[in-house]
Amino acid sequence: MREKLHELEERARRAEEGGGVERLARQHERGKLSARERLDLLMDEGSFTELDRFVEHRCTDFDLQEQRIPGDGVVTGYGRVGGRTVYAFSQDFTVFGGSLSEAHAEKIVKLLELALANGAPVVGLNDSGGARIQEGVASLGGYADIFLRNTLASGVIPQVSAILGPCAGGAVYSPAITDFVFMVEGISHMFVTGPSVVKTVTHEDVSFEDLGGAAVHASKSGVAHFRHRTEAESIEAVRRLLGFLPGNNRELPPVSESDDPVDRRDEDLLDIVPDDPKTPYDMHDVIRRILDDGEFLEVHRDFGPNILVGFGRLGGGPVGVVANQPAVLAGVLDIDASVKAGRFVRFCDAFNVPLVTFEDVPGFMPGVAQEHGGIIRQGAKLLYAYCEATVPKLTVITRKAYGGAYDVMSSKHIRGDLNFAWPTAEIAVMGPKGAVEILYRREIADSEDPESMTAELEAEFREKFANPYLAAARGFLDDVIDPRDTRRRLIEGLRLLASKRDTNPPKKHGNIPL
Repeated sequence: MREKLHELEERARRAEEGGGVERLARQHERGKLSARERLDLLMDEGSFTELDRFVEHRCTDFDLQEQRIPGDGVVTGYGRVGGRTVYAFSQDFTVFGGSLSEAHAEKIVKLLELALANGAPVVGLNDSGGARIQEGVASLGGYADIFLRNTLASGVIPQVSAILGPCAGGAVYSPAITDFVFMVEGISHMFVTGPSVVKTVTHEDVSFEDLGGAAVHASKSGVAHFRHRTEAESIEAVRRLLGFLPGNNRELPPVSESDDPVDRRDEDLLDIVPDDPKTPYDMHDVIRRILDDGEFLEVHRDFGPNILVGFGRLGGGPVGVVANQPAVLAGVLDIDASVKAGRFVRFCDAFNVPLVTFEDVPGFMPGVAQEHGGIIRQGAKLLYAYCEATVPKLTVITRKAYGGAYDVMSSKHIRGDLNFAWPTAEIAVMGPKGAVEILYRREIADSEDPESMTAELEAEFREKFANPYLAAARGFLDDVIDPRDTRRRLIEGLRLLASKRDTNPPKKHGNIPL
């Protein structure tokens, strides 16, 4: 037995060494952590249990026959994050560049199936040069096997991807299917084809960072939901995100104890919305004054900044926040904002996270670029997501709610459960200026003082139509509230809706306008 134990220890040591001391040193020189160091940061101390640590590749290529490293370039297993079970895999760049072989893929597939069967989140720590060329179609088949499991697990268990090195070619589609993607500045790179291929095909000369770095994907493509300066910051953010999420779609999100009083009133809420409806303000100031302890984990911060999405807590319970941002493009809904918010709403609905919407929207973005870019189709994604969602939905209109955007932003008409408005709310088909120009175009043109007449008509329109009381009179609003009571009313509403049961017609799935 002692001899057998000695053999076990030796094999375990080889597995833990990965590609060896020299390759690990080079990894550190690049400012990167090892696969196991990353797992140590992710999991609660001492909680990680490794699976399949002795798996080796089965490639018959002459150059690889003698290079059989236990684990084959990926560490898989499970542990605890905040005391709750989480499955994770961490690719090891020191072993064949983290390239994916048939055996490597089988380990990830096995992990995904275990997580799905046991209803626990999966975190993928990606650091791979791509498919292992020597294994040919077997490695490509391995990717497809992973894609299928990602798809089957979507909406059933939370899936999180952290890109901590290269992720190129077909490999990018696994993180793209998952729920959230994290990237690190200067370290993470994602692209379907690299700079050399781009230069050959399109004659564009571009660097790795400019083609697929963290900044590009966080602000332009929208592929990355979070970006950070270091791996440690990124992994800590993954831990924080998981704290808001249930283990699977049949569980409720975890409730935390909060010392923040339910009936706390913030006097500053009376002064945040300017008296001039054309003056911008920062919706972050509203959100943080209402959520527990001012904590707001913003998602997609740099993409589509005219709308805000993220997680917070109210009365200890997690909520998903969607809010127009008047400080950017007046909070208008454009293509990027619609796609960003629509995807977030669908995630929250899939995992039983109540939705709280703060609305100040002048409408959809006009312009040739938006129309040709498909604002009709893209905007419909957000509408579809809100209509389909069956979780508790609460809305607060802080100022503007104009046109079709009023309908889209979780209005009563699309199954909003509780809809409140502040006294500053303006609910109308369009703003006073546009309405007056259409309704009184001839009268203004014939007037001796068009400017003065326009101002008078706008003031009259605002008094008659651009206020919350007409909507409240029809029951489209449940109440017009004192802004200082917003926190209390939202928490009361969430408690009221805790037992909500809403369903959609039986169907295989809807046909969202993708």
